[in-house]
Amino acid sequence: MMLDYNKKEIEASVFRRLVAHLQENTEVQNIDLMDLAGFCRNCLGKWYKAAAEENGVDMDYDAAREIIYGMPYVEWKDKYQK
Repeated sequence: MMLDYNKKEIEASVFRRLVAHLQENTEVQNIDLMDLAGFCRNCLGKWYKAAAEENGVDMDYDAAREIIYGMPYVEWKDKYQK
């Protein structure tokens, strides 16, 4: 039986791995993610912001996206968006 704490730790680890994977694979464009999976890096940023606010943490969208992109969105867009 998995304890709630273990489940949260595992889910957090999986999320960090997903974010790292997306940061490492910059050739994968957001539009491709949207077409194939129905979500993209920006969606993850919105979900991150919503979860932060649900837990009493005030966070703006740009700060949440910076966590997902590993840099300010404008910088990522200039470097990697085709």
